[in-house]
Amino acid sequence: MLRRRLRQQRFDSPAHEALLNVLVASDFLRRRTGEVCAAYGISPGQYNVLRILGGAQPGGLTRGDVAARLIEHAPDVTRLIDRLVRAALVRRGVSGEDGRRSIAAITPAGLRLLQRMRPAVDGVTADVAQRLGPAGSRKLSALCERIYTPGGDNAR
Repeated sequence: MLRRRLRQQRFDSPAHEALLNVLVASDFLRRRTGEVCAAYGISPGQYNVLRILGGAQPGGLTRGDVAARLIEHAPDVTRLIDRLVRAALVRRGVSGEDGRRSIAAITPAGLRLLQRMRPAVDGVTADVAQRLGPAGSRKLSALCERIYTPGGDNAR
């Protein structure tokens, strides 16, 4: 199927084919997620920040803490947070421990948006679950972890 999709007769190695398959699958899922987010007027990066801050409520997180939890590296987390602040989905405050540290926290409007988005986001997850099943999902997750974990065990 990948050969047909890419119109490629052969691959340099099984690892090369696997890499291309992961990239094609990632693009597919990013586009699906992007469509869901666009329907609600936000980007996937903004959704990710809201998701992170939703899990950190009520206290909120520093920009560095948000950056460390992002699924995809974002070079300008401050700009993502600024857009969410302008949309009244996130508020900024000052850390009680250190007045120099800015804390971002999700607002009630941000929580309501996450709730409204939940069925559509769950639909993407359900599609993956239907395609892979529980065992396939666990196997894919384990294989992906081996790719990005330093010193990943390649013996399994």
